[in-house]
Amino acid sequence: MKETGVRNPAYGIEKSGLNPKGTIHFNLTPPYLYEEATRRGEARLTAHGALVAETGQHTGRSPKDKFIVRDSDTEDAIWWDNNKGITREQFDVLFEDFKRHAENLDLFVQDLIGGADPDNALPVRVVTEYAWHSLFIRNLLIRPSRQSLASFVPAMTVIDLPSFRADPARHGCRSETVIAIDLTRMIVLIGGTAYAGEMKKSVFTALNHILPTRGVMPMHCSANVGPEDDVAIFFGLSGTGKTTLSADPTRTLIGDDEHGWGPDGIFNFEGGCYAKTIRLCPDAEPEIFSTTRRFGTVLENVVLDEQRVPDFDDGSLTENTRAAYPLPYISNASKTGQASHPRNIIMLTADAFGVMPPIARLTPAQAMYHFLSGYTAKVAGTERGVTEPEATFSTCFGAPFMPRHPSVYGNLLRDLIARHQVDCWLVNTGWTGGAYGTGHRIPISVTRALLTAALDGSLRETEFRTDPHFGFAVPVAVPGIDRTILDPRATWADKAAYDAQAEKLVGMFASNFEIFEAHVEADVLDASPQIRQAAE
Repeated sequence: MKETGVRNPAYGIEKSGLNPKGTIHFNLTPPYLYEEATRRGEARLTAHGALVAETGQHTGRSPKDKFIVRDSDTEDAIWWDNNKGITREQFDVLFEDFKRHAENLDLFVQDLIGGADPDNALPVRVVTEYAWHSLFIRNLLIRPSRQSLASFVPAMTVIDLPSFRADPARHGCRSETVIAIDLTRMIVLIGGTAYAGEMKKSVFTALNHILPTRGVMPMHCSANVGPEDDVAIFFGLSGTGKTTLSADPTRTLIGDDEHGWGPDGIFNFEGGCYAKTIRLCPDAEPEIFSTTRRFGTVLENVVLDEQRVPDFDDGSLTENTRAAYPLPYISNASKTGQASHPRNIIMLTADAFGVMPPIARLTPAQAMYHFLSGYTAKVAGTERGVTEPEATFSTCFGAPFMPRHPSVYGNLLRDLIARHQVDCWLVNTGWTGGAYGTGHRIPISVTRALLTAALDGSLRETEFRTDPHFGFAVPVAVPGIDRTILDPRATWADKAAYDAQAEKLVGMFASNFEIFEAHVEADVLDASPQIRQAAE
């Protein structure tokens, strides 16, 4: 075995349970990883100096192939209705097979941190088969100083071997693809997929398990802060606009995807961003677009033209094209990844039914209801098998990453909202003028203008109406915005068709929320949407 790079002298690869015969590259910096990735044929350079890689069959997460070890420590802690279990024995067999598979591989190791708050940070060692995966996760998690690597001891290990093929009969999984998480020993095994997002989401899953026991709320959200220390957090699933809307040149970006909310305020889990790039426009999203022309950025499944210029309009590989880049590539990004308690919470949805207004104000009870509901549309390509948007409910706006029961996170959030008197808003970035296929997406310029009014406080002073179905407060008029778009029913040519869609969506909400009814208080139940006769 040969080693390169920098590590803690007392914490070699054998401490991760591996004993490979090849070369182990510790904590290589981007230039070295570029060389390795291109030399090995894993990736290519774009015309502007970014690295582009393709992930093959898996162009999104594989949630049906994710498993948590079910043992005495996790039996009563995990929400098993949402998480699939494997036995300790199955995981141990899988781990032994991973070790054998890795014996003849060269491996890349990054020692990184999940969580910018020192009191709640998770030191993570990520071992990868691919050099470009090593650069990806180096971009996405927090990078320790070179000096601190000399004493780095991980609390969690992630081993990612795309060439490994699982055996369902032997390993207790579903297919040749497996993401197996041992939350007792803090080991993650990823095999059979080259989709890099599985690594970062496994760290998020672990933090979602650990932090609630400390009274810290883990959140699938982006966050930014204005010049008046007015922090805003943006909940939402992939494709609803978390990254795009938080990248506001007038505000400091704290992070684009995963945060914690503790006694001192919020903190980023990550040191980078993982932005969707399909139809990325330099005029609408200049900050994100600029990162795609930077050395060190990893582009995932982005098509290049004959001059190796990215074609962000080409979704032939997947609609889930991505850019992974360090947070400092955004010029107005926070240097600390930490901020005070939020003043506004934005819950994003992409309503495929065309029923939701572009913005609505929520009471604390309504906020908890919609947080637990997590309604949106699955956007094409975000998960395997999803080729067009479809309505879905993902509790806490991130069910695949939530090991504990949603009520744990919902009650934490409600307490924090009340304690810090946070304004809550539901923002629809989906369809207006009809459902998906008939209507059109709400223009991003409209969403940005409404968000600006919410964050600067001016929207609170406007006139509101009560939505007849959902009961939340909807602004009647906002300066600079066509007031018709604020009333979804008014945007439909066929009002009866709108009423039918609204009734259908309300029924879906009610059916979905049945599993939470025994876990929430009466005012949250009262926040449930109701079928009401719409006024002509």
